[in-house]
Amino acid sequence: MGVGTFVSQPARKSTSATTRRAAPIRGDMLLLVVAIVLMIFGLLMLYSASSDFSKRIYDNASYMFNKQLLWLGIGTAIAFLLARTDYHLWQRIAVPVMVLTVGLLIAVLVNNQVRFGAVRTFFGGSVQPSELAKLVTVLYLSVWLYAKREQLHNVQLGLIPLAAILGVIGGLIYIQPDLSATATIFVLGGLLFFLAGGELRQIVLFLIVAIIAGWIVVQFSSTGRDRLASYVAGLKNPLHSDYQVRRSMEALVRGGWFGLGLGNSITKVTGLPVPPTDSIFAVVAEELGLLGAMSLIAMYGLILWRGLRISAQAPDSLGAVMAAGLTFWIVIEASINMAVMVGLLPFAGNALPFVSYGGSNLIATLAAVGILFNISRQAGTHVPETGERRTYSATADLRRRDRRRGLPRTRRS
Repeated sequence: MGVGTFVSQPARKSTSATTRRAAPIRGDMLLLVVAIVLMIFGLLMLYSASSDFSKRIYDNASYMFNKQLLWLGIGTAIAFLLARTDYHLWQRIAVPVMVLTVGLLIAVLVNNQVRFGAVRTFFGGSVQPSELAKLVTVLYLSVWLYAKREQLHNVQLGLIPLAAILGVIGGLIYIQPDLSATATIFVLGGLLFFLAGGELRQIVLFLIVAIIAGWIVVQFSSTGRDRLASYVAGLKNPLHSDYQVRRSMEALVRGGWFGLGLGNSITKVTGLPVPPTDSIFAVVAEELGLLGAMSLIAMYGLILWRGLRISAQAPDSLGAVMAAGLTFWIVIEASINMAVMVGLLPFAGNALPFVSYGGSNLIATLAAVGILFNISRQAGTHVPETGERRTYSATADLRRRDRRRGLPRTRRS
């Protein structure tokens, strides 16, 4: 009896240890794989697109690539930390983080460091608070809308405070001026309000006011008027498009189906404006061809799919709205950048996530991926809401089941 007991205990311990080692890693691994592939792809394309530009501007062909490696390391560390930090922590820190972001936006204007005709950065262009503002806006509004979910049907408690929040952030970014970032902030705000359960009449009112405000901005902004006029002229005749768009279209035509080969772009050395940043999609299309460009678009499609799936499986409505908002932010940024390069949208200075040169955008994007991964790790768990334990279906269900009120109904666990 004693011998049998002595033998069985190590066996049970060994089996338990094997089970622990074989336990699957919680979290959306496909999202992680796609993000890693995009990071590697981005580094390859950045090295190709930046070598001549970096040599001409900084007298060092690998300067921009080395800086991007540094930002990638910092962003990866932040993403790892956020992936292991419960996203509900943002309920406690969203307000101070938003206050800090507003302070940085004001500090940029006070610092008055002009680059490319705008005041957007610190430290020689290395830090751009407007990129942080996009991420923080999604997180703050997710927390705010979650806290106000019982009052969203009330215009005075829902839509008006939302407009005030977006007005402060968007206004500070517009003064820089950064029209594309301002538009992105308002689009994300309206989208989050919709996903959180805002009533249709309020959403229509929001759209009407946004369109009117956008028209006024264009009328009083020389940059906005010039870009809109160039866009309309380009629709009538592609040869009258903005110079950057014309050179980008030239790159696409040169690339054909299969491209000229990695590093062999001609347009990037013959006048294509800022190939490592805004125009990097044109370099991708020229060197890797239409197939390479479509593969990159497919990668962003996978990000959209996995992000919405994470939203659908989130343990509560906070996670659902936050995951959807972060996902749409990444995809909207990518869509605007690529659409501008082919003349489908007025010119905007949006970065191409994971690919364009820029530490602020890369770090913010990786932080979003880290938060998404953390939400995915908690899929299937139950979080107490309003005094009882319940789980919410996410993005699509938040709207589809919205029959009578501005709130999604719950599915009891």
